[in-house]
Amino acid sequence: MAHTERDQHRTGQRRRTGDTERPGPARPGHRRTARTTRRGLRREVPSTVGLLADEQDFTAMRRYRTFTFDDHAAYLRQIDGLLTSLASRGVHITVGLFDPEEFAEYCAERGLDPDSAASRSRFTATLPGSGAAVAYEGRPIDRLVPLLVSTAVRRATWEYATTVLAGLGECADCGQDIGRAAFDRASHILERLLEAAGPGTHHLVSSVPAAGEQLLAVLHIDSPEGAPALLGSSEGAEFVSVLALGIALESQGGIVLRTTGPGTGTPDRLHGWRLDRGEPVPLTEAEVFNAYCTDADTGEPLSPEPGVEYRAGFGLRLDDTGTHH
Repeated sequence: MAHTERDQHRTGQRRRTGDTERPGPARPGHRRTARTTRRGLRREVPSTVGLLADEQDFTAMRRYRTFTFDDHAAYLRQIDGLLTSLASRGVHITVGLFDPEEFAEYCAERGLDPDSAASRSRFTATLPGSGAAVAYEGRPIDRLVPLLVSTAVRRATWEYATTVLAGLGECADCGQDIGRAAFDRASHILERLLEAAGPGTHHLVSSVPAAGEQLLAVLHIDSPEGAPALLGSSEGAEFVSVLALGIALESQGGIVLRTTGPGTGTPDRLHGWRLDRGEPVPLTEAEVFNAYCTDADTGEPLSPEPGVEYRAGFGLRLDDTGTHH
């Protein structure tokens, strides 16, 4: 009995250190809950991975002592493994194109040491805002790299086109903003092209010479039967901007439209137009055929693509909203 009373007395006592109550040992269930919560939080934090896409950029980074990779192929395999590992944890991943020159400029502007993993990490965090970045969706590295490079080229083309359009100023005769008017005209042309093309999946290419190069913009559009074509915000803006540049500069550009009709068994239809003083002029069937069945580098004829009909461009019902400066 005395033993029982003594035990009850000790159990009822509060553990104290001075006047402070000492906590008892952590409960195992509490530790498991904390770990689970941290794992859940890690899934809520997005991750950005900077990628050196080509051998030249990789070689440029090797001048930094803290960049420890010495083989580009091995580096790409490691990146592929990292992306797979992060994705398996449910982490949202953005992959951005890491440009060594831009990185050096970034560090110089902010007084950072470029030979530092911390500086590389800070620069990588800015890549999603640069436009040269894509969401990782499980693509293997040999497919991810071309996609990333293509995205960067498209972004650079769009930025160049919009910069030139913005700098054209106003028409001396009518006071109209030339770049804005050309953009509106290009948007109108695209709408009429898709309207006349009808239902199907449309692949459009706009080609415009500028600054000694051939600027290209590509647009993919699905237009179901009886429904209007749905324009993607980024691709649509890029396509219209490049076409607008050709209109504003009155350059010898062109448009190609390839339509895959609804259903199966029907051939793709290929149409073409050239820009003449900012206006789309339909190509003949022979001109479309020659454009697609001639090697651009050698001038040698190429075999026609199976399952494709080469057709003349069709006329467009364009309102009088053009820019004629």
